[in-house]
Amino acid sequence: MNEDLGKRVSKSTPTPIKPFNNLSNSAYLVIYSRFLTHTFRITLSLLLLLNTVSAFAQLNLPAANAPKEYELGGITISGIQFLDQDILKTYSGLTIGQKISIPGEEIGKGINALWKQGLFANISVSIDKIVGNTIFLNFHLTERPRLASFSFKGISKGDAEDLAKKVNLIKGKVLTDNLLVNANTTIQLFFEEKGFSGIKTNIIQKKDSSLRNSVAIVFDISKGKKIRIDEIIVEGNQAINAAHIERLMKETKERFRIRPFTHKDIVALQHTTPKKIARTLYNATAMGLFDELRDRFRLKVFSGSKFNKDLFNDDKQKIIDYYNSKGFRDAQIVKDTVYKNETGNLVVKIKIDEGHPYYFRHIYWKGNTKYSDQVLASILAIKSGDIYDKNTLDAHLNMNQNGNDVSSLYMDDGYLFFQITPSEVAVDHDSIDMAIRVYEGPQAIINKVIIKGNEKTNEHVIRREIRTLPGQKFSRSDILRSQREIATLGYFNAEKIGITPIPHPETGTVDIEYTVEEKSSDQIELQAGWGGKATGLIGTVGVAFNNFSIRNITKGSAWNPLPAGDGQKLGLRIQSSGKYYQAGTFSFTEPWLGGKKPTSLSIALFQTAFNTTYLNAESKQTTQGVTIGIGKRLKVPDDYFTLLSNLNFEHYNLVNQSPAYFFLKNGVANNFNLEEVISRNSLSDPLYPRNGSKYTLTVKVTPPYSMFNKVDYVNGTDKDKYNFIEYHRWRFNAENYTKLWGNLVLKTAAKFGFLGNYTGKTGDSPFERFEVGGDGISNFRQYGKEIIALRGYEVADVFQNKTTGNSTSTLFNKFTMELRFPFTLNPSSTIYALAFVDGATANIGFKNYNPFDLKRAAGLGIRVFLPMFGLLGVDYGIGFDKGSLTTNKLSNLGKFSIILGYEPE
Repeated sequence: MNEDLGKRVSKSTPTPIKPFNNLSNSAYLVIYSRFLTHTFRITLSLLLLLNTVSAFAQLNLPAANAPKEYELGGITISGIQFLDQDILKTYSGLTIGQKISIPGEEIGKGINALWKQGLFANISVSIDKIVGNTIFLNFHLTERPRLASFSFKGISKGDAEDLAKKVNLIKGKVLTDNLLVNANTTIQLFFEEKGFSGIKTNIIQKKDSSLRNSVAIVFDISKGKKIRIDEIIVEGNQAINAAHIERLMKETKERFRIRPFTHKDIVALQHTTPKKIARTLYNATAMGLFDELRDRFRLKVFSGSKFNKDLFNDDKQKIIDYYNSKGFRDAQIVKDTVYKNETGNLVVKIKIDEGHPYYFRHIYWKGNTKYSDQVLASILAIKSGDIYDKNTLDAHLNMNQNGNDVSSLYMDDGYLFFQITPSEVAVDHDSIDMAIRVYEGPQAIINKVIIKGNEKTNEHVIRREIRTLPGQKFSRSDILRSQREIATLGYFNAEKIGITPIPHPETGTVDIEYTVEEKSSDQIELQAGWGGKATGLIGTVGVAFNNFSIRNITKGSAWNPLPAGDGQKLGLRIQSSGKYYQAGTFSFTEPWLGGKKPTSLSIALFQTAFNTTYLNAESKQTTQGVTIGIGKRLKVPDDYFTLLSNLNFEHYNLVNQSPAYFFLKNGVANNFNLEEVISRNSLSDPLYPRNGSKYTLTVKVTPPYSMFNKVDYVNGTDKDKYNFIEYHRWRFNAENYTKLWGNLVLKTAAKFGFLGNYTGKTGDSPFERFEVGGDGISNFRQYGKEIIALRGYEVADVFQNKTTGNSTSTLFNKFTMELRFPFTLNPSSTIYALAFVDGATANIGFKNYNPFDLKRAAGLGIRVFLPMFGLLGVDYGIGFDKGSLTTNKLSNLGKFSIILGYEPE
């Protein structure tokens, strides 16, 4: 018994609610439309009840019209295309066997529950049939259309792409009114943030035949006019000039403007004389003239001038914060106005009530027993009469970056539970008295040190670098130092090293948990390079295992591919170009010899062989060498210092050598020397340091053979003079890193080298010299000289002996500045760009040496660090002292440099 749906209870978006008429003798039906408020629900119920009573009267029913109760026998769903019937029945909240009354609330609640799903444009209910006291209902649902596609009209392609990511419209999703409203709001906000006003959006819906019951949406957008800030007017300011206040507003800026003459100029000229104008200019302050020029000429070409209310509020707070930092604790912006001028652009007016500056007068300490008032006052470094600046006060009380604050003083001495509270106790006109209350609490003792996240590196490698040991007093500076030492290992992601103190006040102890994230530290080197016409192609294969474990070398299960985890370093490198050049290097380092003290042992073996021709005869150079080194960390002057002692031996066999390479043409030379390296390294991160410094002094000396042998160094043969090479050699490197803003870092560096002799009669050694210029690396390594990079120049551009053509020197200095900015600091691929200036000079001896007669260069570069391959990079430098742009092309002055594996000297 299926009734006409048009005469049943329904709910629809476009169709208004209609009274119910012509009810059959076999059914009663009531529906409640969407209820927005409790009052509306009651009112609508009364209307429906009156209508139902009217219908019953037409059917000659009793006047009482008491609700009749039925048992729900079943529900059917009709009209749907995509949705599941069983789920929709569940959404209705009606269940088989449920007692429902007609008239009553149960059916209305079911409709409302379905309507809240937002899936339907229309809902109506009819009685399918009644059997005895059992009723069967049919819900006829009209589904909302689904989104087939959406597009934008009237805007640029770039704006359309950005909006597509923001509007959160998904193809195939049911298109609800709320979805369209949100999309329209997103469009409005998007263009308001770009400075547009009067934005209008016409949403066009078109049926799409590619999918049943679907529509394509077109957002036809009119952006309106772009409104910019013409002028910012600051009033009420006396202590701080308007120009500085405007600079504090980072997000609210004026547009470009040139206005040499203003209306006030015309008025002034009518009421003054040239003499008065001249006197006014003479008496004007430099800052006053600057403000006047700034008011007339706003040359802000690249700064935005749109207005954003939220960002404007942030800028106002920056102004107040700045005033507070200058002692104006009562400063406030009493009024701000934003209005359109005659051009339709905006004028932003700010009125400031500065108040007057305040000063610290008396500072009292309360609750301190560990340190006296005088000690705490010296750390606080605020004296009576200083400008009242709460930010400075907080920085000197609570853990500033330098660690020279009161909290750090206590925290470094174990007072983990320390608290400090400043408060104003008196304000007398412009003077403020402060009381600083100290709660020292007990000293905390470290109970446990927990290490998590090390999947490859053995725990003892991390523990031996940690400065916080069980049984020691808690120390903030020890925690920070431990974090640096773990990062310096190079085995973990420096950005993800976590340190969490877990205090136990009841026992006065603290657990410290270190969390690390492993990264690959092993490197492989595979490269081919062109060594020149004579050399040809040079191939290189090298591996460096920086977290090796020699004690597990006999354990088959530890080979993956080699045993790892004990922090030892193993390296092997082979180069060859066939007959011309062959080289091999093997190195091993144990950083903790014996496992108890940071004393390192390193061993390196190498051999090279060159075979070429000189003056139509075979020329050979064969070199073998061995290095044994012992290194240790020092505690004096501080524990950033290390001392490394190397014992080196190199054996040269030279046949028919060109003087462009060595003064020794034929013979054997032995280089036995002791090398002492003292360095201080406080870099925050070995890969991308943001702060810290590194200083290294290297002294390499041979025995003074000339003092006790019988060689005639004036008339003797080269074979006799250079059988054992004699020299003393000095090298000094200094690097400093300063964080300018965020991750923008300035690196400054200076390098110096000198090769000397003991008596003068031996002359300068042909070995261990410096070669300045080029990219600092070579496709092959030639022992006997050190290459110092100078970007933008070839070796011969810096220094060359006019007689021999040799480019090596005994004296050099170099200065470098680099501005570095990272694109990503992800340990799997660290990438940063740099801009540099270099300057260097080189010479033979001090006689003609001028440290400031520099070969200057500037350029750009990029660095990519891949854990498997190490550091890769390229620089382009322009050598300013190779010639001039009037006589040379820019391409002749510039030069690319390649960086492979390590940063050159």
